Amino acid sequence: MPETANTAQAQAWNGPEGAHWARHQDRWNAVNGGFDEPLLTAARITAGHHVLDIGCGSGRTTLLAALRAPRGRAEGLDLSGPMLAEARARAASEGAANVSFTQGDAQVHPLEPARFDAAISRYGVMFFSDPEAAFGNIGRALRPGGRLAFVCPAEPALNGWVVALAALRGILPLGDFDRPGQPGMFSLASTDRVRSVLEAAGFAGVDAERVTADGVWGESAEDAADFLLSSGPGRHLMGQVEPAEQARARRVLVDHLRDHEGTGGTVRLRSTSWLVTATKA
Repeated sequence: MPETANTAQAQAWNGPEGAHWARHQDRWNAVNGGFDEPLLTAARITAGHHVLDIGCGSGRTTLLAALRAPRGRAEGLDLSGPMLAEARARAASEGAANVSFTQGDAQVHPLEPARFDAAISRYGVMFFSDPEAAFGNIGRALRPGGRLAFVCPAEPALNGWVVALAALRGILPLGDFDRPGQPGMFSLASTDRVRSVLEAAGFAGVDAERVTADGVWGESAEDAADFLLSSGPGRHLMGQVEPAEQARARRVLVDHLRDHEGTGGTVRLRSTSWLVTATKA
């Protein structure tokens, strides 16, 4: 494992969490893929650009960026060995010659100064133990005037998967999803926090636009419930209660998700995020 300042996240994403996301990459892309087009458009990638994808995971957004830069290159950076293995396999199967992937921590990874025209991320920037240091490192890797664009979750109550899990309060030991200042899914849910972090890291023109997308979580309420409960938060919560309570939680979650079944039983939940853009000063 390369040098990391984010030990807890490195352990998670090279352990069960990373293995889960690598194994279910297509399902997670179905959940989050509605943000791809807004993200890539906001990044203003042109044919010759060199693009850095932060927290690239299994490489979906990296490959899409590479398609927009056929005379340039897209490089993915992530902590997770299992997910990067999937990313490299997918790039090889698609014959993407202008793509590469590196395992590393964006907070400390030695990125070449002024190498990139744009940096992007789809849900990969909320887990830094020191976000100012991470965005400072990313900023140094951008050329002057280079573009930063990323998607991060907005308030928990505006995200359907959180509302679904909240239906289990009293059965599972749910805490607060929003922990301001702490690494986690909603660490950048406050636009004031986003602006403060980015400006401290040397970015200018910070803007945040609220965007929504309906993601596919399963082919039925039962399928979606099992998938949600097998994710990191679900797995953590279920592991703290006895089998009888686990079964009860699943029944309640299935009942909640039935209200979201569409044609053929497919379950869609709405996610609300911030599309953040800024420029290297």
